[in-house]
Amino acid sequence: MMHDYLPMSRADMNIRGWKQCDFIYVTGDAYVDHPSFGHAIISRLLEAHGYKVGIISQPDWKDRASIQVLGEPRLGFLVSGGNMDSMVNHYSVSKKRRQQDAYTPGGVMGKRPDYAVTVYCNLIRSVYKKAPVIIGGIEASLRRLAHYDYWSDRLKYSILIDSQADLISYGMGETSIVEIADALNSGIDIKDITFIDGTVYKTDSLESVYDAQILPSFDKMKAEKQEYAKSYYIQYNNTDPFTGKRLVEPYKDNLFVVQNPPAKPLSMEEMDEVYALPYMRNYHPSYEEFGGVPAIREIKFSLISNRGCFGACSFCALTFHQGRIIQARSHNSLLDEAKLLTEEPDFKGYIHDVGGPTADFRYPACEKQMTKGACSNRQCLFPEPCKNLKADHTDYIELLRKLRSLPKMKKVFIRSGIRFDYVLADPGKKFLKELCQYHVSGQLKVAPEHVSDKVLSKMGKPRNQVYRQFVKEYKDMNGRLGMKQYLVPYLMSSHPGSGLSEAVELAEYLRDLGYMPEQVQDFYPTPSTISTCMYYTGYDPRTMEKVYVPVNPHEKAMQRALIQYRNPKNYELVSEALRLAGRTDLIGYDKKCLIRPKAGAPGGYSDNKTGKNPGSGKRGAASETKDRREQKKKTIRNIHKKAGKK
Repeated sequence: MMHDYLPMSRADMNIRGWKQCDFIYVTGDAYVDHPSFGHAIISRLLEAHGYKVGIISQPDWKDRASIQVLGEPRLGFLVSGGNMDSMVNHYSVSKKRRQQDAYTPGGVMGKRPDYAVTVYCNLIRSVYKKAPVIIGGIEASLRRLAHYDYWSDRLKYSILIDSQADLISYGMGETSIVEIADALNSGIDIKDITFIDGTVYKTDSLESVYDAQILPSFDKMKAEKQEYAKSYYIQYNNTDPFTGKRLVEPYKDNLFVVQNPPAKPLSMEEMDEVYALPYMRNYHPSYEEFGGVPAIREIKFSLISNRGCFGACSFCALTFHQGRIIQARSHNSLLDEAKLLTEEPDFKGYIHDVGGPTADFRYPACEKQMTKGACSNRQCLFPEPCKNLKADHTDYIELLRKLRSLPKMKKVFIRSGIRFDYVLADPGKKFLKELCQYHVSGQLKVAPEHVSDKVLSKMGKPRNQVYRQFVKEYKDMNGRLGMKQYLVPYLMSSHPGSGLSEAVELAEYLRDLGYMPEQVQDFYPTPSTISTCMYYTGYDPRTMEKVYVPVNPHEKAMQRALIQYRNPKNYELVSEALRLAGRTDLIGYDKKCLIRPKAGAPGGYSDNKTGKNPGSGKRGAASETKDRREQKKKTIRNIHKKAGKK
């Protein structure tokens, strides 16, 4: 087997002596041969099973010739939008076009189309009418059944219908893609591959579909949002590989989309094999002239230690994509990869991350999950940690110690996030000390997301008191170690369940904390999450209770502004929000107030040039220059003079 990048041109195929590829992988990302990229894992895995795989990266969807550069594959096309849903990649939550695409050479935006999977598949169909087309990756996986699409603001068909593809390999796909390849290679027609776990297919008859649960029809869901909420929750409860049922979604004209149960989780040995494949561990050399691919910077010196997440936050799609059962790599596998990193010429002695969806999850949540699956009627950590939860950081601590002891290693960081309620649930309490002493770079990022228990319950996050307890223990631990390290909380505005009163509650918490976040994330309704279902339907699918959803852009702007109430640009929005929330008690001169009254209000003033409240916030005052302070005094004197005061 040649250890080189996979072919991207006919010339590359000739070097390998190939006349035809078995599979051609079409991806919306640049070709990066690194296990953090889905196309690299799937293509290298197929190669390891004896298949010839070529890569077409970011084809010009307006030019049919761009899909013909490697000819027609013997067995079929594999299509992925990339490591991100193409719409999330392109647009911010306000639906504004992003300026940079980290997965494109040079960070250039516009090298892939909107709804990339669908567009690429239709491009293939325009040239190769009968070639099998299998779609996968995050975009296909999360759109595998009818789903709410935020960007068009409507319920959309399964991507299998819009794309004209034959089959979806959903989830991580290692097991199903090899089974699909072997079936095609044995001569089975793509339309007869209906029996593989982790796949979705179309059919015009249910005669051969057995043991299936019928979902509401697409027309019924479109007519009644409650029906979509019910359907989504059935799907959510069938993401477990041990208990998940076969699901059927009816469409008109005798068309049905059938989702087979999820593929079984990989064993530790299988995980090790996947990450030991002969990756080149970098972007294709042809991108060098463009400055490379920006996304490689964050992951080049990071280690993926696990996948899956039993945290199951409502706004996260991981449950739907990777499932709740943790799959982890062995210590030896991770140490071998770390040693490879230390030999890289640009290695500076730092591992940037050792983690996955949640860094400190190294085991399934409880003993039964690997044989009986995750519970469909309860969560492992929410609203309280389950009594069967195995909260133990011993293995993770041991792994981190081994990595720290490697030659050339200066520091091993943890950046992919820890689950603070899981840390608190560990009776050993050893991990927090190790974390603070060795694995924090001055600031630890955590994700409480909000402080209102009402909102947190909709988010599937622990009560605010749990976060406050973690803050205390983190501060105490750093104190005992004689270290000055801080927590940086991720906060989210406008999540379903959050009204202006809850946003004000969050602002008051930040006031008491003396902290104003530099960045705030508005809730982003991405496909196939519980929170997105709430956003679209107005119902919590877990209870079918109505939930308040802030959808008005102006209200969302007010909620976001409240989190950054000290920013002068936000004054008018904050003032309006406080009035609407009936909290004008927070406009004034008392220490508890968020803002001061506007100019002309009885006994009050504000800076009429910037809207900033003079003296509001120690941080703002400390950052002013002498000239700025003098200018402010002059401005205040002018305001008083105009008001007829001395």
